[in-house]
Amino acid sequence: MGEKMRVLYYDCFSGISGDMNLGAMIDLGVDENYLLEELSRLNLNEYTIEINKEERKGITGTKVNVILQDYHHHDTHNHEEHHHHRNLRDIEEIVYSSGLNEDVKNLSMKIFKKVAEAEAKVHGKSLYEVHFHEVGAVDSIVDIVGAAICFEFLKVDKVAASSIELGKGFIKCAHGILPVPAPATTEILKGIPVKLGNVPFEATTPTGAAIIAALSEEFIDDVDFKIDKIGYGVGHKDQGDIPDVLRVFIGEVQEKNSDYIIECNIDDMNPEIYSYVIDKLFEAGASDVYLTPITMKKGRPGVMLSVLYEEKIEDEIKKIIFRETTTIGMRKYKVEKQCLERETTYVDTPYGEVKVKNSYLHGEKIKFKPEYEDLKKIAEEKNIPLIKLYNDVLNIINRIH
Repeated sequence: MGEKMRVLYYDCFSGISGDMNLGAMIDLGVDENYLLEELSRLNLNEYTIEINKEERKGITGTKVNVILQDYHHHDTHNHEEHHHHRNLRDIEEIVYSSGLNEDVKNLSMKIFKKVAEAEAKVHGKSLYEVHFHEVGAVDSIVDIVGAAICFEFLKVDKVAASSIELGKGFIKCAHGILPVPAPATTEILKGIPVKLGNVPFEATTPTGAAIIAALSEEFIDDVDFKIDKIGYGVGHKDQGDIPDVLRVFIGEVQEKNSDYIIECNIDDMNPEIYSYVIDKLFEAGASDVYLTPITMKKGRPGVMLSVLYEEKIEDEIKKIIFRETTTIGMRKYKVEKQCLERETTYVDTPYGEVKVKNSYLHGEKIKFKPEYEDLKKIAEEKNIPLIKLYNDVLNIINRIH
C-alpha cells in the first residue's frame, strides 16, 4: 500500500514569484517571527519586511513586501554597485557565513544556482561571471533564503506543483523591454509543464521559477490527497479575471510504492546457478523472482529471469544480476501492483498452532489459507501426509469462519 506522506502542493494558476511564495508560506502557518529571526542571521541590514493581509478578486491572503533602503541619498557609486550587482560568489559568502543551519544554506544555494545558470546561459557568460540583477538584489536574497527557511519549518515529506502559469505581455528590465516569460524564467523551467497567457502580465519571475524548480519533485494537475491546510500568497497585480494569488496546500497522501520489473534473457549459464541467484535476489528484498523458458535467436532454448522489486533497492538488484549471472544487459519497466489487504492470524488445531494468511477486499475477507511452512513442519514432525493435514486444517478454519 505504501505509507502516508505529508505533501506541500503549489497551485500556480497565477504563477509564482518570490514574495508570493513567502506570503503563501506565512498564510499556511509558517511563524512570521521565526522567519524574520532566521532571515536576520544573514546579517543584511538593507531591507525591511512588511507583512499584511490583502484581497484579490474576493480571495484574502498574505502579502509580503521586501522594502529596500533607499541608496539614492548616497553619492558613492560603490554602494549602488554592491547592492544591486552581486554575483554568485558574493551570495555564497553571505549565505555560508550566516548563522543559518546547513540544510537551509544548501537549499538556498541550490535555488540561487538555478537562477545563476539560467542567467549565464541567456547572457552567454560563465556562472561566476554573471552580475545578475535579479539574484543580486537584496529582495531576491530575502525571497530565496526565506523560501528555504519556510520549507525547513514546514517539515513536509514531499513537494509537488501544478503546471506553472507564465502570463503574457512585456516587462522592463535592466536589459530593456523583454517578452513574458523572461528568457531566464523559460530557461529555468525547461522540462517543467507550463501554461501561457491566462493572465495579462508576468505571472512567474525567475526567482519564483527557481524556487519551484528546486523544491518540487513532481508536476501534476490531478492531485489526490486529504487537505489539511490552505494558504494564499498575494501578488502585486490586480488585472484580468484571474486573482493574482499563489495557492498552496498541505495534505496527506497514501504514497504508492514504485514497483518495477527487471528482465534479462540468458542462454549460456549453468542451470545450477539459478537457484543461488534467486535466493540472493530475495535476500536483497525482491518482491518476486521467476524464470520463464524462452526460445531465443537461432532456435536456442533460453531462460528469461524476471525480478519484481521496489525502486529503492534497484541498485542492489542490478548489481546481483550483473555479478552473479552471464547476462550483459537488462531491461526494466514500471508496473502498477494491486494487492488485497492482508492480515495474519493463528488458529489452534489438534496438531498445534498454525499461521493463517487472510486477504480482504474493501474490508470483506475473501481468501484465506494456512501457512505452508507451518504445515510442512507439523507433517514432518508427526509423520502425517501433508495433503491430509492441509485438508484437516482447512476444515477447522472453515468451521471457525
